[in-house]
Amino acid sequence: MTFRLKTHRATGTLSALAIAACLTLPATNASAQASTWPTKPVSLIVTYPPGGGADAMARLIAPKMGEALGQNVVVENRPGAGGQIGAGAVARANADGYTLLFDASSFAVNPSLYPKLPYDANKAFRPIGVIALFPNVVLVNAQFPAKNLAELLTIARAKKDAVSFASSGNGSAQHLAGALFESAAKVEMVHVPYKGGGPALNDVIGGQVPLFFGNLASTLQHVQAGKLRPLAVTAGKRATMLPDVPTLAEAGVPGAEVYEWNALFAPAGTPEPVLEKLSQALQKAMESPEVKARILSLGGEIQKGGPKAAQDFVQGQIAMWAKLLKEKGISAE
Repeated sequence: MTFRLKTHRATGTLSALAIAACLTLPATNASAQASTWPTKPVSLIVTYPPGGGADAMARLIAPKMGEALGQNVVVENRPGAGGQIGAGAVARANADGYTLLFDASSFAVNPSLYPKLPYDANKAFRPIGVIALFPNVVLVNAQFPAKNLAELLTIARAKKDAVSFASSGNGSAQHLAGALFESAAKVEMVHVPYKGGGPALNDVIGGQVPLFFGNLASTLQHVQAGKLRPLAVTAGKRATMLPDVPTLAEAGVPGAEVYEWNALFAPAGTPEPVLEKLSQALQKAMESPEVKARILSLGGEIQKGGPKAAQDFVQGQIAMWAKLLKEKGISAE
């Protein structure tokens, strides 16, 4: 009996050790894999076509991140459906850090703009970092009588729909910036959607539509040429390229601060050590003189901070746009 009792206890102890080893094996393997990650190139999925602002930012950041990681970071463009195609592909990808999403401010708009996304924006991704914030400029064509924001508001408040503004389409960044301005300034204007930012901007310059909420980088040349008059910037501080142009808050319209932005995301479930490596690589890329100079030349505000700061920013943007789209009744239709 004594022999059997000892054998039973020994066997039980061995079984417990075996179970404990099995339970810790996945965590040990994940930790080991993270310590050697990456061992192959990383794909950076951009939700916009080549040649656009998001694509340019991704191609600026990718080689610098690759240098920090010791592996190539390869940009892949998967545009379409307002960013849903590219984001959906990343949401379905393995959460191993080898497939990342490079998106823009539409990422925070889509959950409220589209009733049925192929992913849950709040749960399918982990933000790694926000690259930069790009303010818009409130612009009118050179022939429009308003010389400042106060005069624009006087005209807009004289009667409903007295002023119209152009955008690159329903739900676009320009449309939403205009809608936010309407809400903050308590005016009602006519939204004129175009099929693209180029045609919209051309008609504003030509005088067919008086008002445009344009990205500083793409409209500065027209301001400098005297074709467009800047009335305010939508940032929290004045733009270095337009130091004499007030912010909306300075001009009497607080609560309309808005930016176009780019951010880097990983699929949810990506191991924390891998996220940390990606965050460090992104921050190193942002410290590059070449990257800094390019972002500043486009009027951008370089952002710093890790995944937690990025998460807070993105969640705040999702909440802000959800509130506005509901208030204004804006949908993708």
